[in-house]
Amino acid sequence: MGIGGISMWQLLILLLIVVLVFGTKRLRNMGGDLGAAVKGFRKGMEDEQKEEETLEPDQITSEPAAKANAEDEAREKELSG
Repeated sequence: MGIGGISMWQLLILLLIVVLVFGTKRLRNMGGDLGAAVKGFRKGMEDEQKEEETLEPDQITSEPAAKANAEDEAREKELSG
């Protein structure tokens, strides 16, 4: 028994059809692009965690709120002035 009730032969036939439709070069490029995307996502997650570790707990919650309040005040001044 294979994955989810699919036998090994069915998986091999499916793989063969995919290779015939897309070709090995395109599959290799797609695999490389997918790998680069996953690597970039992981790096972004690590950077975000490092940034949160360097901030104090009150800075994590208050900075976006303070920035949003400052932007709202600037918009109100533009509209009234």
